[in-house]
This record gives sequence, C-alpha cells and structure tokens, in this order.
Amino acid sequence: MGRYVARRLLQMIPVFIGSTLLIFLMMFALPGDPVRALAGEQAVDQAQIAALKAELGLDRPILVQYVSYIGNVFQGDFGTQIASQRPISEVILDAYPITIQLALFAFTFIVVAGILLGLVAGLKPNSVRDRGLLGLTLLLIAVPSFVTGYTAQFVFAFKLGLVPPNVGLEPTWNELLMPAMVLASLSLAYVARLTRTSIAENLRADYMRTATAKGLPKRRIIGVHLMRNSLIPVVTFLGTDIGSLMGGAIVTEGIFNIKGVGGLIYEALGRREGATVVGVVTIIVIVYLLASLIVDLLYAVLDPRIRYA
Repeated sequence: MGRYVARRLLQMIPVFIGSTLLIFLMMFALPGDPVRALAGEQAVDQAQIAALKAELGLDRPILVQYVSYIGNVFQGDFGTQIASQRPISEVILDAYPITIQLALFAFTFIVVAGILLGLVAGLKPNSVRDRGLLGLTLLLIAVPSFVTGYTAQFVFAFKLGLVPPNVGLEPTWNELLMPAMVLASLSLAYVARLTRTSIAENLRADYMRTATAKGLPKRRIIGVHLMRNSLIPVVTFLGTDIGSLMGGAIVTEGIFNIKGVGGLIYEALGRREGATVVGVVTIIVIVYLLASLIVDLLYAVLDPRIRYA
C-alpha cells in the first residue's frame, strides 16, 4: 500500500504541472492589461506602469513567470493581488472557508439523499418509485443551475419566507441550506441514478443469490453484500465531484450573494488578474488530485478483493 501511495503521489506531479500550466496560459492570454486597468480611464505615466510590472514580474516571458510561480507555490506563496497589493494566499484564505462550508453541506446532502433515493428505486426496478426517480433526476439534469437557484430563492425565500434570501458574511447553517441544495441538485441526480443502476444490476449477481440461499438476514444482505459492491462507481463519482462542487459554487454564490471563491474569481476576471484566478484553480486542482487518491484507496475498503502492490 505504501509503495502504491508513493507511486500515485509521483504521478500527480505531471498532472499538477500540466493543469496549472494550461490555466496559467489561458489566464495570461486574456486581452487587457491588469496593471493599466488599475487607473481606469485616467492617464497614467507609462514609466510607472512599466515599473509596477517589473516589480510584479509581469515583464518576463510567460514560461519564466510560470516556473517562478510554481516554485513559489511550493513555498506557500501564490503571488500578490494587483488591486489590493495583498498576498493572494491571504485573499484565498478569506474566501475559501465559506465556499468549503457550502461545498461540504452540498456534498453531505448528495451522499445521504442521492444514495438513499438510488437504493429505494434500485431495490424495486421498473416500479412506480423507480420511474418517479427517473423523472426527478431528468428534471434536475435538464434545468440549468441558475434557473434552479433563482426559482428556489423566489419560492422558498420571497414567497414562503422559510429561509433567508441571501447569505451574510458569517453564514449560519440555515442560510447555507438552500444554496447547498441548489449546488447539490445536479450531482444528486447523477448519484441517485448511478446508485439505482448499480443496485439493480447487483441484485441479479450470483453472490446475492448465494447470500439469500444461506439464510442471511435481509438487512445484512443489503447493507453488507449489496451496498459495498454497488457503491464502487458511486464513490468514483463522488471523489471527482468534490472539486466540481467548489468550482460550480461560482453560479450559486452569485445568486445568493455569498462572498466566497465565486465572487473572488468573478472580480479577478473583471480586473484581468490572472494570478488570482490561477491561485484559486491551483487549490481546486490539488483537491481533485487528493480526492482521486482517497477514492482509489477506498476501493480496497469496499471490495476486499482489490489489493494494491
């Protein structure tokens, strides 16, 4: 196991470099000058702009900037935000806690509700509840997240008054409840359908007939034999979905006025501050890679036949 983990960590290095290099090149290929944008419509001495670019290292070739950026990232330095002249690491630390809370709320809802709905439908395939789940998931997949968000905000906040319409600077659980459910809606549909399909397929497997023939309690057959084997594809999806939730929170945060990563990226794109965007995306890439490793290790827990050399 230790050798496998070490090998996977080494494999993450080229993936990390490739993904961060791609987003780095994309951000710095955007039109506009972030230093010049600070002055707005005012006339600015070109010598001052050149001096600030030299101070921030923006006058160097793009690949040289990237190599310098990666070297600084491994030391915990993501650069300096041009507009506020604050370290980007501090800006990210201010924005990420709210986004992480929102993503964790959404992830918990996805795991609990998605697996439960899939289990209920999968145990009775082609039944009324199975067709109902199919219709519900198709609706959640078809409707864009911003439509779901504005509809939920209008109905549950403005019409019924059950939840606050917006989220404050220090959000409480009831303020994050509705945004988390909106953020989770698409992934919930996929998890429910994956669970339902996997449950329905494994019900016909030989080991299920053997367990039933042995006279094992139904609760043990479903909870141990059926669920452990059926959750492998679900765990794979959930592992990659953690990063998607953090990235997908941009739309949800905008709808509910959440001061998280979404607003930070939106403002950074408006000011053409590629370094801030790259810093945020770098964290998301790291989350993706670590989640992928954890998912691979969980396979051995769910299926004892899986062993890592």
